[in-house]
Amino acid sequence: MQHSITLTNDIEQVPQLADFVDMVCEEVGFDPSVSIQMNLAIEEAVVNVMSYAYPVGTVGNVIIEAQANEDCLTFTIIDNGTPFDPTAKSEVDTTLSAEERPIGGLGIHLVRQLMDSINYERIDNKNILTLRKKLA
Repeated sequence: MQHSITLTNDIEQVPQLADFVDMVCEEVGFDPSVSIQMNLAIEEAVVNVMSYAYPVGTVGNVIIEAQANEDCLTFTIIDNGTPFDPTAKSEVDTTLSAEERPIGGLGIHLVRQLMDSINYERIDNKNILTLRKKLA
């Protein structure tokens, strides 16, 4: 199974992303509760790209590819915006109160919790974020 969708960096396109993730999750046979988690993780990662990868007023593309084999479902998020490695962010200390915690970092924390693996690469001036979820 292999699918892809290209969106612009416009959060108005998030419903199209949700439909895409739902379709992919249904095709691999994920339980609805897992599909909701996948949608949450993918949306968080893509909205961050839409919001921060490109300078304000600049239109850029975000490519989301999905592929599955017998072991896992892989989502790859590709953009040619500003280099940013979300995996380099340190873990959020969730034992601190909201007032004590620095702003930011909860999105990638959520993605780390929901996915089985996360990988970032910068190749040919593109950010490539790979998120995997086991099918078992």
